[in-house]
Amino acid sequence: MTNRKLFVAVAAVAALGVAAGAAVAQTASQKALVDQAKAAGAAGEQADGYVGVRTSVDGDTQAAISATNAGRRQAYARSAADAGTTAEVAGARMFETQLLPRISSGQWYKNAQGQWVQR
Repeated sequence: MTNRKLFVAVAAVAALGVAAGAAVAQTASQKALVDQAKAAGAAGEQADGYVGVRTSVDGDTQAAISATNAGRRQAYARSAADAGTTAEVAGARMFETQLLPRISSGQWYKNAQGQWVQR
C-alpha cells in the first residue's frame, strides 16, 4: 500500500472515530439547540472542525456549543495521536471530509480564510 493510500485509510478511520466521539459529548437536547442555531444562521461549522457562533446566541445554546466543541476537542486529540499528527490537522481534516459535505443549503460555515459563507 502506498503512503498516500495508507494516509487516506487512516484519515477515514480517524474521522469515523471523531464523529462517534463528538456525538457522545453532548446530550440530545444540546444537539437540538446546536442544530436549531445552525438552521437559524446563528451558528455554523468552522474550517477548524469546531462549531462557531456567527451572531449572538442565548446562554443555553452557547453551553451546548461548548459541550459539542469539548467533545470534538477530545476526539481530535485521540485521532491525532493515532495518526501521528496534531489535533488542529485532525479537526481541519474532519471539516473537509465529514462536516462540510453535510452542511445543508442555507446554512453558514466559516471557511479557512475566516469568512462566514452561506451554502
